[in-house]
Amino acid sequence: MTDLTHGVIDSLETAGAKATARPLFFISDLHLSDAIPHTVAAFEHFMEVTANDADSVFILGDLFEFWVGDDVLDPSVPGPRAAFARRMTALLHTLSERGIGLYVMHGNRDFLLGKRFMRAAGAMPLPDPFVITAFGTRIVIAHGDALCTDDPAYQRFRRFARNPVAQRMFLSLPLKLRLSIAERMRSTSEDGRMRPAQAKYDVTREAVAQLFANTGTHTMIHGHTHLPARHRENDGVRWVIPDWELDHGEPRGGYLRVDANGIRALPLEASV
Repeated sequence: MTDLTHGVIDSLETAGAKATARPLFFISDLHLSDAIPHTVAAFEHFMEVTANDADSVFILGDLFEFWVGDDVLDPSVPGPRAAFARRMTALLHTLSERGIGLYVMHGNRDFLLGKRFMRAAGAMPLPDPFVITAFGTRIVIAHGDALCTDDPAYQRFRRFARNPVAQRMFLSLPLKLRLSIAERMRSTSEDGRMRPAQAKYDVTREAVAQLFANTGTHTMIHGHTHLPARHRENDGVRWVIPDWELDHGEPRGGYLRVDANGIRALPLEASV
């Protein structure tokens, strides 16, 4: 497991010094909540069984459908949503107990994951974007929403939502009200899933090229778009991590494995 204990970091050199080094696993866009039990069960299996083979697990955003503040981790907070948040956070912490690294990047749904959550989960937060060196290859990793530059309305919302002042104002609201707001936003998002996919919700070539240039990399891993694939770009290769959905419609999900043999997209293992 890679040890990071020196505060803010600009890049990370991970496993790969030896050919026998354990792999890195990348997941994204699980959108966990107590309303999707089959997806949650798949995540529990991934954490308890699949992840045992990993040196480190990287979660590149939207682990949760929403996160309204770390105070949901208080044992005194009642209700199934708070209990669910505490259960998932405790499950994440089992990775560090087994000597497996855990790195978490904010997504567009769970950008309020804070320091208390990271401590309770045994996780190291990563900025977006971020550069790692794995098995001799420099890789830029991101959630992916910042690359969707053909959607200016969302980019304005993203800047507002990531503003520390706006976050403090939201977190000052009563927890019950924050949960209510998040539920309404989730309902709107669910309605949006029924609409045809539009190009503006995907990354743009210009944004991808700019990120490659800014980071001096030729390999990229991100999530967010729910369009998993391996893309050959002009400046390198871009991998999109699968989203997870095992409760509605056609089941889907998976993860990326990075090891001495390169990068591979793998399906979820059966939980039974």
